[in-house]
Amino acid sequence: MNPDLLRLQPYPFQKLAALFSEVRPNIDYRAISLSIGEPKHATPSFIIEALSTNLDGLANYPTTTGSHPLRKTIADWLTTRYNLTKLNQKTYALNPETQVLPVNGSREALFAFAQTVIDRSKNDPVVVCPNPFYQIYEGAAFLAGATPCFLNTLVEDNYALNFTQLPDDIWQRTQLIYVCSPGNPTGRVMSLKEWQILFEMSDRYGFVIASDECYSEIYFDTPPMGGLQASHQLGRGDYRNLLIFSSLSKRSNVPGMRSGFVAGNADLIKKFTLYRTYHGSAMSPSTQAASIAAWGDETHVAENRHLYNEKFSKVLAILKPVLPVSLPDAAFYLWIRTPIPDTAFAQALYRDYNVKVLPGSYLARTTRGVNPGKNFIRLALVANVEETIEAAKRIVKFVSTLN
Repeated sequence: MNPDLLRLQPYPFQKLAALFSEVRPNIDYRAISLSIGEPKHATPSFIIEALSTNLDGLANYPTTTGSHPLRKTIADWLTTRYNLTKLNQKTYALNPETQVLPVNGSREALFAFAQTVIDRSKNDPVVVCPNPFYQIYEGAAFLAGATPCFLNTLVEDNYALNFTQLPDDIWQRTQLIYVCSPGNPTGRVMSLKEWQILFEMSDRYGFVIASDECYSEIYFDTPPMGGLQASHQLGRGDYRNLLIFSSLSKRSNVPGMRSGFVAGNADLIKKFTLYRTYHGSAMSPSTQAASIAAWGDETHVAENRHLYNEKFSKVLAILKPVLPVSLPDAAFYLWIRTPIPDTAFAQALYRDYNVKVLPGSYLARTTRGVNPGKNFIRLALVANVEETIEAAKRIVKFVSTLN
């Protein structure tokens, strides 16, 4: 067996199940879960129709690179969304043939990319991750033979990536950095200045940037800046050392369809395509057809944002009198400091009011003496409006018992 499997830690939801197994929920309340970031809004009917009317595609083996119409649709969406203007009349700022690769959801791609990038022959390779973080980053690092090193994102830094936390000898060994913008769990969006610093460090140390942008279309006012957009604005037209990862799961409410893309530097796409040719995870033709329909429509995305905007507005008004809550930059999470330890808060809330939330410490690692998720909880506002409001009211009742 691969010895690196022994380095993997239990997933946050395994820890949560163990925490909740110690108590019984109050049966006077129906169960409401705000613990998992799984979209619960209805899948648009036109996407379902596109999927079902193209089931004859199951009779064909899919190609690793996907169809040209899908790649072009994604490239067109990216060009419009991030204002990636054409370099001249003949070439795209983003070439659908060489700079876009469809994948079966961003999770699979984020994991597989580390297996492509990490050079095990180098001395103790490092993968840098934000902390708290999406645990796929850590698992990908371990199974690629690298050591994950963490950048604590702290409230006193407005949850920004403070690159000075790691010494130069770590950056010298860094081969890959994962960033997440809008962030999970904080919802924070990286600024152009932060991207500039990161690009300059990438040039200096030679590491690759994997930008997880799966929450990019859930925002409240200004569309969040993405990595390609920052690269383009800073004159890095080749998107060197950069790939972005996104999917339809949150944008279009199709988490079970497993459809996303990777886009950016052509050389990185070429190497990642080679890896995935052997990995065998090609997208089915029927899913590709449904994906073309989804990426080609913005009306349902605006309607989706409206639902989240409504929930955030109402939930913040309910929670503000008892908890220190504020509107994030984007995404569908609330990251809230708790008046008692986060695990005790989550367990007692489940026991007394049958509401599930995720302890923040389960999303982080203790680094430099600090667990930046400690005494925070993450609320995923993914349920319908009525359930989400009901959950917020129960949380207020629960917090009132702590005073």
